[in-house]
Amino acid sequence: MTMPFYSSVDQLLRDRSELARKGISRGRSVVVMSFAGGVLFVAENHSSALNKVSEIYDRIGFAAVGRYNEFEGLRTAGIRLADSRGFSYDRRDVTSRWLANTYAQFIGAAFVEQQKPYEAEICLAEVGETQEHDQLYRITYDGSITDEPGYVVMGGSTEPISAKLKDVVDPAHDLAAALATALESLQVPGAAPGNGTSEARVLGESALEVAVLDRGRPGRAFRRITGPVLRGILPAANRGETADEPEVRGGDDVAAGSTE
Repeated sequence: MTMPFYSSVDQLLRDRSELARKGISRGRSVVVMSFAGGVLFVAENHSSALNKVSEIYDRIGFAAVGRYNEFEGLRTAGIRLADSRGFSYDRRDVTSRWLANTYAQFIGAAFVEQQKPYEAEICLAEVGETQEHDQLYRITYDGSITDEPGYVVMGGSTEPISAKLKDVVDPAHDLAAALATALESLQVPGAAPGNGTSEARVLGESALEVAVLDRGRPGRAFRRITGPVLRGILPAANRGETADEPEVRGGDDVAAGSTE
């Protein structure tokens, strides 16, 4: 009689954590930060068709790294859930705190119960009437949720980006200064996933996805920053085109789930 395969619960969870962390680290980095005028999203994204940053509800934004098909499914589910709650009750009942808790419960249950965890990490941001009321929530692959003060860094090599951002971030920055700060952090040596380079990079307009939750905008606060508007606020060194870089894949094609 053959013995059934056995693996301890601890070992299974360690294996799932390692799988998820590796998938997320292959994605290109995203910085979300609070500034004087609202909340800024800056993502390194060489694809013009696949967004890593999006609107969820009136004053709530979404950013993610990891497998595109997985975090896109989470984004879509969040939009539907927020719309349903806002329609059934009141639009003021749709908050980033409620939505982050819902995401954490769903992702945490998947991590424990399903054979494969989500290879994705997400950030929910809500812009407040004042900067003190801005909220940034980070939800990891195992359902852990943290309330981040000031900024969030996800994907790629987060350590050098976070270390640099900690030194240069200033809550009083305007949009242009906040964007320059985020880019300065994303371009530090060692920040790019998978290439092992120790040299600083320059990310041009074609390599960036930028959006903002505008504190002074009534109703829907989310807006993308593209084209001439983006070029007008980019630092001078970043206004050129970025040389094409090979995409970092997670083993599948775009439709099945590339790593972004």
